[in-house]
Parts: sequence; C-alpha cells; structure tokens
Amino acid sequence: MHADRLIAVAREATLGGEDGAGILTDHHRRLRAQQVVGVIAAPGVTCEILPKIEGLGASDDAVSRTQIRERLIHMLAVAHDLDLAMGPLTTLGVQRYSLLELLITRFCEMLTDALRHGMPRRYVGHVEDLPTLRGRRDVQRQFTMLAASPQRLACQFDALSSDIALNRLMKAVVTRLAQVSGSVANQRRLRELAYIYADVAAVPATALRWDEIVLDRTNARWGALRDLARLLLRGDYQTTAHGRAPGFALLFAMNDLFEAYVARMLARALKGSDLHVVAQDRRLFCLSEPDGARRFQVRPDILVRRGTETLLVIDTKWKRIAARIDDPKQGVSQADVYQMMAYGRLYACPQLMLLYPHHGGLHAAGETGRYRVTGCADALTTATIDIAQGEGIAARLLALCAAVAPGRATPGSVAQALQA
Repeated sequence: MHADRLIAVAREATLGGEDGAGILTDHHRRLRAQQVVGVIAAPGVTCEILPKIEGLGASDDAVSRTQIRERLIHMLAVAHDLDLAMGPLTTLGVQRYSLLELLITRFCEMLTDALRHGMPRRYVGHVEDLPTLRGRRDVQRQFTMLAASPQRLACQFDALSSDIALNRLMKAVVTRLAQVSGSVANQRRLRELAYIYADVAAVPATALRWDEIVLDRTNARWGALRDLARLLLRGDYQTTAHGRAPGFALLFAMNDLFEAYVARMLARALKGSDLHVVAQDRRLFCLSEPDGARRFQVRPDILVRRGTETLLVIDTKWKRIAARIDDPKQGVSQADVYQMMAYGRLYACPQLMLLYPHHGGLHAAGETGRYRVTGCADALTTATIDIAQGEGIAARLLALCAAVAPGRATPGSVAQALQA
C-alpha cells in the first residue's frame, strides 16, 4: 500500500512522466529509483532517494547516509547558488533526518534569523471610506458611489504594511512545509513561524506574485531565503501533487545536478583568469533550410571560452565509466561520441571531453582515455572527477582542463585560478 502511494505521487511529479517510471519503477516487492535524488512524501510514508557517491561508504549505513546528504546538500547549494551552510551533520539526531527535513531545518533557521532584524514592510495603497479624511479624496467615487452618504469620505492613502508579496511567499512556504514535515522539532519551529505570519494573507502557491517581490538595499538579506523558498515551493525540480495523489515531491535529476555543479565549480576555478564558462549554450543548430530556418538545436553542457573562442567542450554524464581492462570502449555510448563530434564541428573546437563521476573500480580520478577523431585534428578525452572529496574540486577540475588543452590559457591564468 505504501509503495502504491509513493508511485501515485511519482506519477504526478514533473520528472515522473506519464506513469511515474522516470522516478520509481515497481519490481513487485521492491521499488527501484531512477536517475533522480530527493524525497517523495505520501500519506503515512516518506521515501528518500540518495545518490550513490563512491568513497562515502555504503548507503545502508547511518553515518554514510549522513555523509552522502552532506555532499548532496553541498552540490545543491553550488548548483542553485543557495546558502545551505549547515555545518557537519554528525550528531545522532541529525543522522535520522532526511534531506527534506534538513532543508526545512535550514529554512527555519534562516527565516528566524532574518526575522530578528524585523519583518519586511512596504507602503501599500489603500482605498477606504472613512468618517474623516486620510490621504487624498477620491472625488469620482465620492460623488458616485457615496453620493447618498456624505458622512463617509472616499479616501486614497498609502500605509506601511507587512502584507506584501515577500511575506506572503514566506507564509506559503511555512504552511506547505508544516504539512509535509515529520520532525517534531521542525513542526515546533514552523508553528512559531506561522504565528509570526498570522496577519499576512494566505495565498496558494500557484497564486503567488513572484514579480511583485522587490529586493533592495533595505531587504537584500532576504534574497537567499527567496531562492531557497523557490526551490522548496515551486522550483523546476519540485512538484506538489494534488487530486488523486496527495503528497509532496522534492526531486532533482542527477544528470542535471551533476552538470550544474561541475559548471559552477569550474566557473569558480576560472574566476580571475581570461577564461570563462558558458553552461547550456543554445546558439547553434545542426541544420539550416534554404529559407534560413534552423533545425536541431544543440545544447552542450559546458563550454570553456576565451572571448568568443571556444577552447573546450565538456559533456557531463552521471553514470559509471568502465575501466579499459573491462571494456575497451569504457562503456561510452556511440550516441555520446556522435554528439561530441557534432559539437567539435559546430563550435570549431578541437578539444572535447566526456566527464563522469569517479568510482572505486578505476585506478585514480582524472583522464581515463584520449582519442583522436578520425579525419580531423579534434581530440576526445574521457575523464572522471571525484565528488566525494569536497575540498579542492575546483582546482582538480581546472587541472584536468589544463591537461586536456595545454597551452590554451594565457600565461599564469591557470596558476592564478589554482591559487584561488
């Protein structure tokens, strides 16, 4: 019964597809997760899906699960540019928390800290009929709607109010998280926050006015909270299911998360040099018709560029690459090779890389193979990066790119970035 409820929620989630098989597949007595991570909550049951990260132990061990959550939270923080610094998650109580509960905890901490400096308020326009004049008179309304009530004055005025779009967003998040949290401590925090927002209008998540949320120098500290709220409430990867499948799904496609994480870490590494990273470039197409129409748009994961020149094209793949001794092709798919050849031609870039997560079946992280594309000077490199080691990932990515495209950076730029 619990499995059926989880599959029903997965079917309603954005990443699930029509039958939910994009998230969970039913294998009679067990469920198998696909290339997604996160949390699915249905009435009476919560399922946490964690990635398999080599070097962090077995996923069925409590300490290892905590380490994997730490690494996953770090990846989410980097990929989505969020403030999710939570410190070491090593206490026994925290080890029992799921990813969702940890994110709820962090949200409550950040919101409580922000509210200590005061709830945001803005001047909001009001139209009221009052016994005495306040602000300016609405002449048209006074002599039409109130023509028979001269004792009432049609007033237009601005008043400082906390019932604004930003506070409505925070209340909506608090309300939604209170419905899905299973932690006693988080429920207590959320009740306290709900009391603070009692005078703010309750607005459904689908009716929130994101365009009315204004951040300026007076409330800039709320920017990180707004971004985390977006992730929890209506981010690209999150779906709140309704109707036949009541529940909550906070899910991330691991391929997309790995790609965004690598892109941002590499961008950090190249900061201060003459190189920059472009993620998900969509400028080029494979084919053009005689009338100028373009077809088959390409979207490489990562470009390393100097000015308008593309020096390196990287495509990330969240799957295990095989050792050469086991498979001469290392498990690299033919479709991936064709795709990289197309990138090399379209971007006039001779250096191409397929990047995978490292695993224990390989000798060491870094290059696993280097190939020459037949008939041209393009080179395709396969490589891995060890994401289990949180420290120094940016430097390792930079060193890997420098090894693949030697001499492509200006003198000192790689050393400069490595020091950063």
